[in-house]
Amino acid sequence: METKAAVLRGIDEEWQIETVELADPVPGEVQVRLVASGMCHSDHHLRTGASPAPLPIVGGHEGAGVVTKVGAGVTGFAEGDHVVTAFIPACGTCRPCSSGLQNLCDEGARLLTGQAIADDGFRVTANGQPLGQMCLLGTFSPYITVHQASVVKIEKDIPLESAALLGCGVATGWGSATVAGGTTVGDSVVVVGCGGVGINAVQGAAAAGARHVIAVDPVAFKRDKAIEFGATHAFESMEEALEPVRELTWGTLADVTVITVGELEGDMIAPAMALTAKGGNVVVTGMGHFEDVAVTLSLFELTLLQKRLQGAIFGGTGPRTQIPALLNEYRSGALKLDELVTTTYKLEEINQGYADMLAGKNLRGVIRYTDADY
Repeated sequence: METKAAVLRGIDEEWQIETVELADPVPGEVQVRLVASGMCHSDHHLRTGASPAPLPIVGGHEGAGVVTKVGAGVTGFAEGDHVVTAFIPACGTCRPCSSGLQNLCDEGARLLTGQAIADDGFRVTANGQPLGQMCLLGTFSPYITVHQASVVKIEKDIPLESAALLGCGVATGWGSATVAGGTTVGDSVVVVGCGGVGINAVQGAAAAGARHVIAVDPVAFKRDKAIEFGATHAFESMEEALEPVRELTWGTLADVTVITVGELEGDMIAPAMALTAKGGNVVVTGMGHFEDVAVTLSLFELTLLQKRLQGAIFGGTGPRTQIPALLNEYRSGALKLDELVTTTYKLEEINQGYADMLAGKNLRGVIRYTDADY
C-alpha cells in the first residue's frame, strides 16, 4: 500500500515527509494503523549520528493503534485488536526471554539494522529503495508492518494516544526507578534529567514509596512538572543537589540515582555516584554517542563504598510484563499517562516538534494521526 512517512536521509538533516510503499505482512507479522506516535529523544540520536543506524530510515518507535492485517502463523492477534509497539521485540523463545529477560531478547540485535525479523527483508521502500524502520517499527508513519514480537495487545478502554508512550518512555523511566533501581518504601531517589523518560522515573519512585524523590534538570519547566508528578524536591544540577540531599538523608545520600538525560556524557557518572549512598545503585538509562567510551569515575569510591553502576534498557524488564502492569497503574490513578502529552503535532510538523523538545518545552510531544493521514 502507499502511505507517507517521516524519513531521515542524512546525518544532521531534517526529517522529510515522503510517499512510501508499505508491504503486506508476511508470516509472523501484522499491519497496524497507528493513532499516535511519541517523539522520543532516541530518534533525534539518529539525526546526530549518535546511534549508528543505516540511512535512509523511517523514524519513530513509540506508537499505538489498531491491527488491520494479520499474516499467516500469527498467534494472539486479530484484526481490530488494539496494540502498543514495543521498541524491544520479545520473541519469547531465545535464552534471555526464556530466562525472564525479555528486554534483552536476542532479536534486539536487529534494532538499528532496519531488517525485518521474519526474513531479513525490508517492509518499506521509496522509489524501489529499501528504507529501514527505527527499532524495527518506524512509527513516524500512519501505517506500519511489523513482527508480532514487536507489539503488545492492550484492552480497548485505554486511550491510544496516551498508550503510545508506554512503548518506550513510560516503561523505561518507571522501570529504571522500580526494577533496575529497586526502589523500596522509604528510599531516597535522585532522578537526573526529567524529560519524557525521567519524568516517569519520578512517577515510578513515588509510586514505589520513596520518601524523597529529588528531580534534577536545568530546565525550570521540567523541574516544576517533576513536582507535579511526584518529586518532593527539585534542583538545577547535581552539584546544587548534593548538599540538600546530604541534609535530607542525615548524611546517608541517595539509595538510588537514575540518569535519564537526553544526551549522556561520561563526566556525568562521577557526580551521580557522589550523590549515591554506600551500597547504593546508580542506574544509567540515558544514551550517549556510540563511539564515546570515556567515563569519569572514582574507582576508589566504587570499591570501598560498594556502590553499583547499572545499565538499563526498557527499565530492566520486558514489554509483555511491564506494559500490562503499567496499564493497571494507570487505571488505579498511580500513573499519570494523559498528562505526559504536552503538545500534539501533525506528521508534517515533526521538525517543529523536535525543535520544541530540544528547547525544553515538552515532556513528550506526540504525533496524532487523523483521517487525513490514512
